[in-house]
Amino acid sequence: MIGIVLGSGLGPLAEAVEMERLVGFADAGLPASSVPGHDGCFIFGKLGATPVILMKGRVHLYEGHEPSEVTAGVRWMAKQGAERIVLTNAAGTLNPEFSPGSWMMLSDHLNLTGTSPLAGASFVDLTCAYDEAWREVFRSAAREEGIALHEGVYAGLRGPQYETPAEIRMLRTLGADAVGMSTVLETIQARAIGLPVIAFSCLTNWAAGIQAQPLDHSEVLETGRAAAAEMIRLLRRVLGG
Repeated sequence: MIGIVLGSGLGPLAEAVEMERLVGFADAGLPASSVPGHDGCFIFGKLGATPVILMKGRVHLYEGHEPSEVTAGVRWMAKQGAERIVLTNAAGTLNPEFSPGSWMMLSDHLNLTGTSPLAGASFVDLTCAYDEAWREVFRSAAREEGIALHEGVYAGLRGPQYETPAEIRMLRTLGADAVGMSTVLETIQARAIGLPVIAFSCLTNWAAGIQAQPLDHSEVLETGRAAAAEMIRLLRRVLGG
């Protein structure tokens, strides 16, 4: 079984799943999300021939939650039988070659949240945080589907404010290609309990200072919904749909 986390505006991915049952966040012991575009439920079903659990929405540090709460969904899906985790998010693009509306597969990340879900636990090796063998499968599938799939480094910040132009210049210097407010803690948690991870950023907007227009969450949601169809095709190709 595959656990799939849906980020901002990517709820339409759930419509591709043949639903068997639905569990609300509260029934799973998770706090509700207060963010538009995050419905707050788990959907059990099949995507093609593959059993999946969709986590429709997520909770974030910037809502005031602890790292253990932010990553509770990953642990819960693992207890339900998820053997691999697919993470998706909406992110701003810092790379001039990665235009909004396209997808980036994470090759690595920068955890700039200032925290970890593993406080008090043992050390975890993150040399290969994102499973290379699985990434190659998705690379091949993207080529077969004619989908432009970039690869790069995701910077995870706490939020909820968007970054300043100076912060974006700093992140580019550090090697980031995209920036968002999720994913890195979930990756750390999944790897700590032995689950392979792959992650994708829907690049919804240019990061601050790259273009003149102000950043707007409604733009994030709109672009995410428009790009969801490509991710559905990609997941169907890989999962046997």
